[in-house]
Amino acid sequence: MAHDVVAALRGALPGLPPSERRIAEHVIASPAAVVDQTITELAASCSTSIASVVRFCRNVGFAGYREFRRALASSVGRDEVSLNRFGVSDSDIDPDDSARDVIAKLAFHEARSIEATAEGLDADALDHIAEAVVAAPRTDVYGVASSGLAAADLQHKLHRIGLTSYYWSDAHFALMSAAVLEPGCIAIGFSHSGLTVEIAEFLTAARRAGATTALITNFRNSPMAENADHVLTTSTSETAYRPANMSSRIAQLAVVDFLFVRIAQRLYRSSTPELQSTYDAVQRHRLDRGRPPSAG
Repeated sequence: MAHDVVAALRGALPGLPPSERRIAEHVIASPAAVVDQTITELAASCSTSIASVVRFCRNVGFAGYREFRRALASSVGRDEVSLNRFGVSDSDIDPDDSARDVIAKLAFHEARSIEATAEGLDADALDHIAEAVVAAPRTDVYGVASSGLAAADLQHKLHRIGLTSYYWSDAHFALMSAAVLEPGCIAIGFSHSGLTVEIAEFLTAARRAGATTALITNFRNSPMAENADHVLTTSTSETAYRPANMSSRIAQLAVVDFLFVRIAQRLYRSSTPELQSTYDAVQRHRLDRGRPPSAG
C-alpha cells in the first residue's frame, strides 16, 4: 500500500465488505487515535471482531495489524511534519480561519495530494498507457465536469507534440467517436469516483470497437476500474471547504504531467521540434517574446 495510508484507504473503500469498510472509515476519521489502539480496542470501536480487523489489514496490503499500525503511525507522523512545514496546527479549514490560514491549509492538501498520488501510482501501468498512446493512430480523451479539465489538458499536450488526439465532453459526440475507434487506438477516461455513467459508456463503446482503454480515478476497486485495461489511481482527501471536485483536480493534473513526460520521452526526436513549432505559431499573439517552449 502507498505511504499515505489514509489516502490509500479512501481509494480502497468501494471494494471493502461492510465490516471492513467500517474499520476503514474509522481509521480515516481518527488516524492518530487508531495509532494508539490495540487490535482489541479497534475492533470494539468499530463494533466488529478481531478476525475482521486482521482480514481488513490483509485486504489493504499488510501482513497483520502490527504492520498496519506501524505504517499508519509513519503516515500520521509525516502529516504532522508537513503541517509544521506549512505553519498550521491542523488541516481542517474553519469558517473563522484567516486568509493566510486558508492559503497554508490548502497548500498542505494540494502538496499531500500530489505526493500521495506519486507514491501510490502504478509506474508499470503508466508506461503501458504511454506506449499505447505513442503507438496509437488516434487517442480519445473523455472527462466531464471538473475531470474534464484534466482530460482537456492531456489532449492539449498530446496535440502539441503532434499526436492525433481528441477531447470529448459532449456525450453524443463522445459515443460516436468511441464507436468508430479501431484496434490500436486508445481511449482514456477521467472519473474521480469511478462511477461516472457517461465516462463508463464512452469507455465501454471504445472497448467494444477494439480500442485499448485506460482510466484515471481515485478508486481502484470501482466498477469502471475493473473494466478498464489500464488504471492509474490518484490519492486525495476531502474537507468541508475542499470537496471531491477540488481535491481530485490537482492530483489528476499531476497524473497528466507524469503521463505526458513519459510519452514525450519516447518521442524525443519528434516531440522537441513539434513543441518548438507550436510555440512559434502563437508568438504573435503574446505580449512577451523569446521564452523557451513548454507543454503548458
